[in-house]
Amino acid sequence: MALAMNPVFKGRDFISIHDFNPDEIAYILQFALQLKKMQQEGKPHPVLAGKTLGMLFQKPSTRTRVSFEVGIYQLGGYPLFLSPKDMQLGRGETIKDTALTLSRYLNGIMIRTFSHDEVLELAEHATIPVINGLTDFLHPCQVMGDLMTILEYKKTLKGIKLAFIGDGNNVAHSLLFGGAKTGMDVVIGCPRGYEPREEVLQAARQDALETGARLWVVEDPYEAVENADVVYTDVWASMGQEKVAEEKEKHFALFQVNRRMLDLAKPDAIVMHCLPAKRGREITDEVMDGPNSIVFDEAENRLHIQKAIMALVMQ
Repeated sequence: MALAMNPVFKGRDFISIHDFNPDEIAYILQFALQLKKMQQEGKPHPVLAGKTLGMLFQKPSTRTRVSFEVGIYQLGGYPLFLSPKDMQLGRGETIKDTALTLSRYLNGIMIRTFSHDEVLELAEHATIPVINGLTDFLHPCQVMGDLMTILEYKKTLKGIKLAFIGDGNNVAHSLLFGGAKTGMDVVIGCPRGYEPREEVLQAARQDALETGARLWVVEDPYEAVENADVVYTDVWASMGQEKVAEEKEKHFALFQVNRRMLDLAKPDAIVMHCLPAKRGREITDEVMDGPNSIVFDEAENRLHIQKAIMALVMQ
């Protein structure tokens, strides 16, 4: 099985799903499925042999670090973990100077950080591809893996209804872009005052004109999950929001994904969570460990989708 390395992706940054057209998103998803099959069949695919990925972490991580590190290794490349304490960036060197320097040593950069502007600045000055591993604004690699997982289970994305229950956060933003690019309907069920950013909703709706996706926001989580094919949740307080976690719990008390809520979705609905989960808060053990849950298949697919992204932009 030969991998078709489409040159349209070569050298590009992967910062937002919004930056790619529907055909390109579909291509990345199919490429990831092909890589996953090759791995399952024990077929080596060292398409990035001799190349190095620098991984900049301002935020701790389990899935992002392990999946990128293992992924670049399986592609024949080498991962280099870089934390603020390991770099002059943590002692005041500018992002611009860091980008220009790393571009002389590396073939790609993955960054997981708080500020989205930092990623944009890094990409502006780097001469190698920059991959957004997470910011407070977007989580595109997570959602690409989610799309891949839904495609595996539902065989299509177009016309699928995904209900996201929780804060209108980085995952919600990327799900709106992901739905818009693939024709998947996305409803965000969140308390008043915690809606996704309006500019994301407007940009995603503009994208959706091409695919027919429907995107909307409701305050009633039970209304959101009605007849849903996919029920998705996330922690109520993201990393860095620890000081407001207690306050947020009061507002989100009725937004727990539990059996009662899930019963309103379709009988074959799948349950997703980007992890880590606060079990007993945004999701019950009964649902997360139940027959509808595909949470750990979803987590696995972070590896395969990120391998596809790295292979295509770092080729």
